[in-house]
Amino acid sequence: MSTPKEMQLLLDVWREACRHIEIGEFVSRIAPRLVERIPFQLLVVRRVELERQRIESLASATEGSHGNAPRARTECTASELDRLARWCRGKEILSGSARERDPLLRLLCPPELSGAVLAGPLASGQELGILLFCAESADDFGGEHVAAVRQLLDPFSVALENDQRFHELARLREAALADNRALLSRLGRQEISESIVGAEHGLRTVLERVEKVASTDAPVLILGETGSGKEVIARAIHARSPRHSGPIVRVNCGAIPSELVDSELFGHEKGSFTGAIATHRGWFERADGGTLFLDEIGELPAAAQVRLLRILQDGTFERVGGHEMRTVDVRLVAATHKNLEDMVAAGSFRQDLWYRISVFPIHLPPLRERPGDIPHLAEHFAASAGKRLGGAPLAVAREALAVLLDYPWPGNVRELAAVIERAAILGDGKRLELAAALGNAVPAPARLSPLPLASSAPMRASPDSLESAMRRHIEEALTATRGRIEGEQGAARVLGINPHTLRARMRKLGIDWQRYRRVESG
Repeated sequence: MSTPKEMQLLLDVWREACRHIEIGEFVSRIAPRLVERIPFQLLVVRRVELERQRIESLASATEGSHGNAPRARTECTASELDRLARWCRGKEILSGSARERDPLLRLLCPPELSGAVLAGPLASGQELGILLFCAESADDFGGEHVAAVRQLLDPFSVALENDQRFHELARLREAALADNRALLSRLGRQEISESIVGAEHGLRTVLERVEKVASTDAPVLILGETGSGKEVIARAIHARSPRHSGPIVRVNCGAIPSELVDSELFGHEKGSFTGAIATHRGWFERADGGTLFLDEIGELPAAAQVRLLRILQDGTFERVGGHEMRTVDVRLVAATHKNLEDMVAAGSFRQDLWYRISVFPIHLPPLRERPGDIPHLAEHFAASAGKRLGGAPLAVAREALAVLLDYPWPGNVRELAAVIERAAILGDGKRLELAAALGNAVPAPARLSPLPLASSAPMRASPDSLESAMRRHIEEALTATRGRIEGEQGAARVLGINPHTLRARMRKLGIDWQRYRRVESG
């Protein structure tokens, strides 16, 4: 093809081949144009399936009309496949009669085909195929038609490979949808997104701020006590953002050893340090195009804070041991239970990083400040626990709900979920033993008296009595454990709460745990 008209035809073929559509649609679109250049009566595209040892017709078009080819298959022997594969990876155009003695040409054509044939080999990547132009007489094809077919081999090969990828992606999508349906069925849900319990009550103000900031790319800082649901809010921001189709990656900064923080966040190159046996993509690269949720950001060491500030400023970073500048498009959502302003004043957290991450702070209230959410959360957790343990959702009795409302929930929503789960286990999955579950929050070794707030009788005390009762309870636990906070014999285990929650509570109440260790040494 050398004339402008012929060059335009070739360009049109390439354009359609690169649209990543099914081979049948590609053939139907381009066949009316090709018949102007090559006088065929039938155009057929076939795929060579090496693993199944066969050739299958994928698409066809006839002069004046087009449509999908019948699924004609040609079974092959191992020797025939070997010869066919060698031919497909070459550029030889075969011409002759579909019924003649040449075994290779007979193999290339569907069994029902007759007449004159021009056969061209298709090969792209691992895909092998055959392009056939058929006519009634060999006189219909000349040397210029052979040259035209030769120029069509590359775009048709690309179209064949794109067809394979198209169907492979469709199969993967169907498999993923089937897995999702099965998972949702086990979870008892209808869709992946799930409404947030408390959105109409205690978290209404929080969700209003989420709606305002979600559509932007501004960094968000979620402030709240341990167990109050900061990750749920981070996922709500992601789900309502333009990045919802991208990944959301959660990283607990407090769980990463300080010497591995840079490697985990930004990745490392092979051989950059002892043990780096392969290249490692960091969390920022994995979250590219989506949201990175840095939980407990106050635990980041100073060196990592500097590198984090840089990537927030211009979106660039280098892997540990690397020299190539990389760029990512990531929306940052951070969370902490610490007072970062105090840490900035103390010099343990960079002021410039604080300004960067706190563009839009969201304060998440603890569960004790939104008692209206406790009944809804309890019902939600009870239904889930009942389905897992007994096959049917459980309900919270009114008298049991009064006990839940009287408890201060120092561990917030996470502690409530644990108590409901424990109550369902104690009730053999058939009922909720909430009184026993709350009693088990104080293990036997300490033999501490239960909090007045956990009793079944309604509280009739002044607001200050709550902190007084909590202070007394914590001090009794510290006395019993001689100042130990973590471990099997620690106060946190005795009280049934997270050690971080206990330390935060002691700081707020002004309790000096070291005093109890001095008592031990004295």
